[in-house]
Amino acid sequence: MTEVAVQRASGRGIWGWMFFDWAAQPFFTVVTTFIFGPYFVSRMAGDPNTGQAVWGYGIAAAGLVIAVLSPILGSIADQTGPRKPWIAFFAAIKITSLALLWFAAPGSNLFLVVALFSLASVAAEFSTVFNDSMMPRLVPKSEIGRISNTAWGLGYLGGMIALIFVVTCLAGSPETGKTIIGIDPLFGLDPKLGEDARATGPLSAGWYFLFILPMFFFTPDAIKGIPIGPAVREGLLELKSTLAEVRRRGGIFRFLVARMIYQDGVNALLALGGTFAAGMFHWSITEIGMFGIILNVVAIFGCWIAARLDTALGSKAVVMIALVMLSVATIGVVSTGPGFTLLGLIQLPTTDSGGLFGTAAEKAYIMYGLLIGLAFGPVQASSRSYMARSVTAAESGRYFGIYALAGRATSFLAPFLVATITALSDSARLGMAVIILFLGIGMAILVRTPYPADRPAE
Repeated sequence: MTEVAVQRASGRGIWGWMFFDWAAQPFFTVVTTFIFGPYFVSRMAGDPNTGQAVWGYGIAAAGLVIAVLSPILGSIADQTGPRKPWIAFFAAIKITSLALLWFAAPGSNLFLVVALFSLASVAAEFSTVFNDSMMPRLVPKSEIGRISNTAWGLGYLGGMIALIFVVTCLAGSPETGKTIIGIDPLFGLDPKLGEDARATGPLSAGWYFLFILPMFFFTPDAIKGIPIGPAVREGLLELKSTLAEVRRRGGIFRFLVARMIYQDGVNALLALGGTFAAGMFHWSITEIGMFGIILNVVAIFGCWIAARLDTALGSKAVVMIALVMLSVATIGVVSTGPGFTLLGLIQLPTTDSGGLFGTAAEKAYIMYGLLIGLAFGPVQASSRSYMARSVTAAESGRYFGIYALAGRATSFLAPFLVATITALSDSARLGMAVIILFLGIGMAILVRTPYPADRPAE
């Protein structure tokens, strides 16, 4: 595979591209994982197991739509050229859907709320496809791992800032009505009505709108291609040929299959880990928020380390290390409960010292969470750089569409199995244990994959 050397974009252009992750992350941090999701599971639903099942099915539905349409959109984008119009279109959908989550009061229709969340998830993922496909045009391949991990770390910093703001200024205790710093929630939010959690939708929408602007203003885009009508026809034809081509490029095909499986486990862990803790320990929004802040602080540190390791060791090594850490952490998470960890091999005192994370089991859960925090940024950022190092800039749109397909082709499966096993067994613990299989199988395939993926296997 040959490619003309890429001329490095300006500093403003690169920072504009990286700020997309900063803009996008609060949705995943405060809506999907730590605030709105747990609120939906523990307070909107009749019981936590039902809430986890419905939330899991919503994630699965979004994943199915993403899996079907991402590669099609990526191929069309290669024909039309510029990515920014596509990002703007899906940004409008995401912002509108998130703003409407404000109306998700206790007693609201669960399926309507999940539909809005799923629509926002679909729009967020499609925007990411187009943003990621811009990366190979910005810097030489030798710098891709560094800027990918730096951007991901920047995203976690943005998510952490948004989360800190929610916990300290919006999330009031249902008992006292005060936030963790002892003030009344801003804007007169009533925690008894879930307004502190519901406000995360409009907050994430406004944040996203504001901070994607640098990318639109400063980041260079591809030159204009053909009109949208012919582009759709050409894009569909190109997708068909790309899918056939991927089968012939064995290393890339193996990498995409591995990522399809392990990313499914990663997505399910990120989406359901907070809700699992909320149901098991009956954590308040404040406790879940503090848990999220801890994870995001560690995640920034993890991405900072991974940015250097990716350059020194390569993207594959970083992904493998991260997957091992995530597997160990998931085993710990699902084997911990009130009074025990590792399925009872270690008994823990059940006394509650009061305050945040007052029991020994909660502290053990936090320790496993630190491993997750260190690993879940690098596993995604270095997977992205693994792919970018394996394709040319000219084919990046269609291959990042396939990459998104690989990250989402079965992304409905892990949440679906978690939700189904939870519903059938009435045990959220058994449902979450499914994630371990996805991480392990993905690792087993990746270990035999060449790096870069377009290099013939030895």
